[in-house]
Amino acid sequence: MSVKNRTASGVLGGVLGFIGMSAVAGVLVTVAVTPALALSGIAATNTISVFENLPEFLTIDQLSQKSNIYATNNEGAPVLLASFYDQNRVEVGSDQISQFVKDAAVAGEDPRYFEHGGVDLEGTVKGAVKTLGGGDTRGGSSITQQYVKNVLVQKCEVLTNEKEVKACYIDATETSIDRKLKEMRLAIGLEKKYSKDDILRQYLNITGFGGSVYGIEAAANYYYSTSAANLTLAQSASLVAIVNNPVKFQLDNPDSETNGAANGYAANKQRRDYILNEMLKYKKISKDDYTAAIASPIEPAIQEPSTGCQTAGGSGYFCDYVTTILKTDPTFGADAETRLLNFKRGGYDVYTTLDLDLQAAAESTMAEYVPATMDGWDVGGVISSVQVGTGRVLAMAQNRKYSQDPAVLENPDYTSINYNTDETQGGSLGFQPGSTYKVFTLGEWLKEGHSLNERVDSRRKSDWGTFKDSCDGPQNYGASFNPKNDSGESGSNYSALQSTQESINTGFIGMAKKLDLCGIRQTAEAFGVHRANGKPLEQGASSVLGTNEVAPLTMAVAFAGIANSGSTCSPVAIDKIVGPNDKEIPIPKSTCTQSVEPSVAAGMTYAMQRVMTGGTATQSYGATRPRVPMIGKTGTTDGNKDTWMSGASTKVSTVVGVVSVNGDINQRAVTMNGTTASYARHHMWPAVMSVANAKYGGDDFPEASSSVIQTVQVPVPDVRGKSMAEAQSAIEAAGFTFSDGGVIDSDVAAGLVAGTDPAGGGNTDRGSTITVFTSNGAMKALPNVVGKALNDAKNDLREFNVKIVEKSDPRQIGRVISMEPGAGTPARPGDTVTIVVGSATGGNGGGADNGNGNGSGDGNG
Repeated sequence: MSVKNRTASGVLGGVLGFIGMSAVAGVLVTVAVTPALALSGIAATNTISVFENLPEFLTIDQLSQKSNIYATNNEGAPVLLASFYDQNRVEVGSDQISQFVKDAAVAGEDPRYFEHGGVDLEGTVKGAVKTLGGGDTRGGSSITQQYVKNVLVQKCEVLTNEKEVKACYIDATETSIDRKLKEMRLAIGLEKKYSKDDILRQYLNITGFGGSVYGIEAAANYYYSTSAANLTLAQSASLVAIVNNPVKFQLDNPDSETNGAANGYAANKQRRDYILNEMLKYKKISKDDYTAAIASPIEPAIQEPSTGCQTAGGSGYFCDYVTTILKTDPTFGADAETRLLNFKRGGYDVYTTLDLDLQAAAESTMAEYVPATMDGWDVGGVISSVQVGTGRVLAMAQNRKYSQDPAVLENPDYTSINYNTDETQGGSLGFQPGSTYKVFTLGEWLKEGHSLNERVDSRRKSDWGTFKDSCDGPQNYGASFNPKNDSGESGSNYSALQSTQESINTGFIGMAKKLDLCGIRQTAEAFGVHRANGKPLEQGASSVLGTNEVAPLTMAVAFAGIANSGSTCSPVAIDKIVGPNDKEIPIPKSTCTQSVEPSVAAGMTYAMQRVMTGGTATQSYGATRPRVPMIGKTGTTDGNKDTWMSGASTKVSTVVGVVSVNGDINQRAVTMNGTTASYARHHMWPAVMSVANAKYGGDDFPEASSSVIQTVQVPVPDVRGKSMAEAQSAIEAAGFTFSDGGVIDSDVAAGLVAGTDPAGGGNTDRGSTITVFTSNGAMKALPNVVGKALNDAKNDLREFNVKIVEKSDPRQIGRVISMEPGAGTPARPGDTVTIVVGSATGGNGGGADNGNGNGSGDGNG
């Protein structure tokens, strides 16, 4: 930068400062070169005392480097997904740098590098003279001083506080005597601690080569599509030329201008040729080599680096998920600032869990069935696959392309939001999973001791009454909660198995009515389920039907837990990380937790297999090849806004969804790519799981015990003679469903319970419906007349039509031997009652008696 309008006093002060700095520099150089002289007394002079409080040694931190994210192919070879960096740098050893580069750097920047002790006094004086004379500022710094400055700037690069960064840059780069003296002192101290070769190597690794390109290896890769070790003489000189003025001499903009001066290739060639001349002058190259290099044109072969997850194609969202882990997981630093610092420094080779075969299937089927955009519908498509038993995320795809570039995001085909993950992981606010969430009510049902074949009252009703909630207290939703079934099913007594297989809403509400709403929520949480926005799961009765907003990856993890005998493993996306020192560094580990007992999980998988083979997921099951044992559950939200297919083998869990990102639409009324939108899930899920089954296989799920499947037999309460309210309370308390059978003829007092079906006192399946009948009081119990004299018996039965039959029995002449119907049997007045009376001779006939003693008979005596 030019110095203008310098005053006489300013010039004089500058000259005096220059003389003072030169004197100090001279002492410093003397100390560096001849330390014995310093020990003999120079250190006691006024000049050297200026430096007593300056730092002598420089702490060299890890350089910011490029990090790489890899998947692994079937042969175990790494496949690069993307690279990311603040500074595009790959640090290399001295033997990985061409000797041409080293010689060019020394000849062009510091010819006396191997002679001085860190400060080139001659170069410093020349630079100061030019600066004080009002010309362009010239540092005259040695390579060691330049390295010191780069290290100080590097320390600024990794700061996260904007004010601290600004202050750090000023301190490291300002044109001042104080800064120059500090730089010189550090350079001398550095040369006492490190060898010349090591400092030169570090200098070539740290220095900038224009834009975001740092270090000789990245420069060779970017500008010449080669490595630092394989650079030619001309290429080496051309790259070293950039160091002098990166904006002016960089090679990726041949026609640029700065302050009216032509830059680009022409400017670089001029500087390159100067360096080649210096190399010849100092006998680093031969005349022939010089002549050939000077004659060669500037011909860069720009190779754009893989920068950021947008270069990962369809795997961009998975890549973004991985980088989010690096920035947020405590494994990579105790706090956010430390993690960000480590991320910016980079240098990681990150080997991920991504299965390229499953990912290819997910991307292909997504492209086939769900377009990036549609007129009138903000459509989203999601696929997440997780390995059962490990939590390894195997595939992650969605219908839009990934980018973080604001300009690119103006195209609606792109988004930066990962629909598969939580909001804090770069994702959305989540989506309602619909009926796929019912599996957690099923789990709680079995946990609380109910069986799959147990039945509940599943009639649609306007008031479901009060639900138990051990967390928030009993809940009554009144007429505002009136769920219906998707296909209008009206069965009044579905079993838990039927409700699961056919996804009966009212059946699951009937199940929830017998459970603890808080318990259902806690069972979901035990499988790792949480809301994508970080808020607590809601546990109202409607949540049973899947109204919480959950990330698809979360549901894939939960279904993997069900398939893993109830043991849920937290998701992981990284298998291994190799750090800048070629040593493995710790990675986040999956934690597996027993969410439900294996016996409960076996009951869940028993029911969920039948969803696949004979329920709502038969379309997905039928299209999957090869087939292995699989569990599944479909889901559709209100108004067919979102549709889901979630399922698993014992090896891989996959969740597929077509969702409305914003707004509502009826997917059953929309066609996309020739397929009804609500049916697309049954194409995509089989496409992914067919690849998974072929690659990973699948075992039989553990058998469910008979106690989990079969209904427990329990006694039916005897409520005869009770009021209907008392009867209902007793029946429901015993675990049965109450049903009013209406009024029947009975000898019980009118308005009281006449009887039940099944009858009280016997045993039947728990959860069965007990039909209760009310008495109209129209019948009377027959009195017991056995043993009584005939006239007394006829008197007791005067309201009935008595039929008398004689039987020879000399011991009971005139007395009733038996009666039909028997005593206590309800009968209407006027009904016939047959009595057998003893006689001396007996007979084979009988006659009716109207109760007045004047009966007749047709016996033959």
